[in-house]
Amino acid sequence: MAKLATDLIKLNNLQLAGKLVSDELLLGIQASKRSGVGTEFEQFRHYEPGDDPKRIDWKLFAKSGQYLVRESATESNQQLRFLIDLSGSMNYAERNVSRLNYAKLLLASLAYLSNRQGDQLSLYALQQSAVQTLVPAGKQAFQKIISTLDAAQASGEWKTTQASFPEFSRKQTEMLVLASDFLQVGDEWINLIRSVAGPRREIVIFQILGDQELSFDLSGFYRFQDLETGREMELQAETVRDLVRERSAAYLTRLEEALRIPHVRLIRVRMSEPVALVLTRFLTGKN
Repeated sequence: MAKLATDLIKLNNLQLAGKLVSDELLLGIQASKRSGVGTEFEQFRHYEPGDDPKRIDWKLFAKSGQYLVRESATESNQQLRFLIDLSGSMNYAERNVSRLNYAKLLLASLAYLSNRQGDQLSLYALQQSAVQTLVPAGKQAFQKIISTLDAAQASGEWKTTQASFPEFSRKQTEMLVLASDFLQVGDEWINLIRSVAGPRREIVIFQILGDQELSFDLSGFYRFQDLETGREMELQAETVRDLVRERSAAYLTRLEEALRIPHVRLIRVRMSEPVALVLTRFLTGKN
């Protein structure tokens, strides 16, 4: 059975949690690290017709009498850019799981899996109404991404001013992976996505929501708080239930329609859903 986010958060070790989730994925999906000619030794295998004889380990041949070829982990041409939303609404929590921690688990697991593939990784954050580079691509990017995600805190609001991404190279194909609630006052998220979508950049959006945000089946008197502005409102849940459900459904439908553009994929996620199952949906092309 896939591990729930609550169990993984209790580990208090983001790298280990990411490894456990990616191991679960690899049990069901044939994914293996690419090997070939590179700089970091990976394994030996028997020589095959077509291999460059220069790759044969002749010292090992002298000892074993076998033609063995050295294989190294290859560096992938795939660029993967992760973006985590660090605005205050990411602190929303249900059943001891915050949206922020769920996003960290999801991105850490995907980073772990991508690092195994040798992909080039980098990390960005939306905070203080701007997109900022947290970890550029380069050596030890994976370890830096894990430690940066681990320490990340969410606060403040995204004002409706237009944010923009740092200048990305379009010389090679890349994937941009975003984790957020995608709840917006205006169309700031939609405008941001449209500004960077293109044939050389596949955009994958994980919209992370709580069960109550989708169903709103609360009963009784509650004090609701806007996690970005701090504004509070006291309401009897039953009196606003139908209105909340209606407006929530309308907003989510409008978001789906607005993001139904080439090279953009929206994956809606419940925080109660195991991260491994979410990533399985992503990797198998299911929304």
